[in-house]
Amino acid sequence: MKTLFLIKIGEISLKGGNRSFFEKKLKENIKNRFRGIPVTVKNRRGRFYVETEEQFAPLVQEGLSQVFGIVSFARSFEVEKNMESIRKVSCRLAGEAARQGAGTFKVEARRSDKNFPFNSMEICREIGHDVLEAIPALSVDVHKPEWQLNIEIRDRVYLYGRQIKGPGGLPVSSAGRGILLLSGGIDSPVAGYLMAKRGLKLDAVYFHTYPYTSDEAKQKVIDLSRILAPYLAGLNLFIVPFTEPQLAIKKKGPEAEVTILMRIAMMRIAQALAHQRNAGAIVTGEALSQVASQTTESIRVTGSFTDLPVFRPLIGMDKEEIIAIARKIGTFETSILPHDDCCTLFAPKRPVTRPKYEATREHYKELCLDEMLEKALNDAERVYSRVENLEK
Repeated sequence: MKTLFLIKIGEISLKGGNRSFFEKKLKENIKNRFRGIPVTVKNRRGRFYVETEEQFAPLVQEGLSQVFGIVSFARSFEVEKNMESIRKVSCRLAGEAARQGAGTFKVEARRSDKNFPFNSMEICREIGHDVLEAIPALSVDVHKPEWQLNIEIRDRVYLYGRQIKGPGGLPVSSAGRGILLLSGGIDSPVAGYLMAKRGLKLDAVYFHTYPYTSDEAKQKVIDLSRILAPYLAGLNLFIVPFTEPQLAIKKKGPEAEVTILMRIAMMRIAQALAHQRNAGAIVTGEALSQVASQTTESIRVTGSFTDLPVFRPLIGMDKEEIIAIARKIGTFETSILPHDDCCTLFAPKRPVTRPKYEATREHYKELCLDEMLEKALNDAERVYSRVENLEK
């Protein structure tokens, strides 16, 4: 038995002459999301349709809720284009809704095919009347119904009830590629999620200072990358051995500037990785004034060491807003595990919050870290996270 999902898109439908590009990306992403599962993906006139075997329907439903570009979707039934077929399936669906506890309902019809002999109002009236006669337990409530029957008259007729919210946004890879600075904290996974929602395909880089940071801290970041992978259409994580540069900064740099000098070194490595990966931007989890390295002055200095745009999607958000998103996408519980990263362990007692632009830039140049950073990137370990639960 086959199960059909009808998918609605939002922002993509407003793209004008570029719309076909975004639709193609979304179709590719849906197919890739269900690699290993027999699915058929089609798009026609502003709707996408995914068909699969009933046994795979729960996995497909879970996966569709994580594909950017999808606004909502629903299990749908395709029927012949006549009122008798519509009546029959409508009453069956209404009966199921009543058995599941619904007491009120509403019919919403949309007629894209103007050759169909009934208009939208007439369809609602006719089908609503039939449902009331067939299912006495239901009554009409057009304002706040407990269940809504949706009827779409297109090249075919589609009926569906409850709609499931998708993540919205734009298809991943439609806006190019970026490099995410991924730590073990709450903020950076959320930043990656938000930029992927705007269509940016991401690779991630994590800076590991073993033995000062433990293998548990490293595993924590790998686990975060695996949680993010379904949203990001897979994720390459580059684990950079950062101990030698970190110790050099600690030894030679001004004490108060250690954190910001470290951030500069990270930006330099991220830029080099971006050039290797053909990425056009760097993504960070910085939120203005959250910590010493995220003041206006600090951000100006660190951003000046890359020729790429730096996207900071959390810049105007407070911690509670960020935590709410982290909980929604499933990264929060992993992020709060008690394994410190290098930023925490090497932070000075009194970090500078308003670094002098020219002076700090000069202090970094005096460290002569270029060869050390190049070696660190060359020695990076690459871990790829895919959608494991759909490929078993």
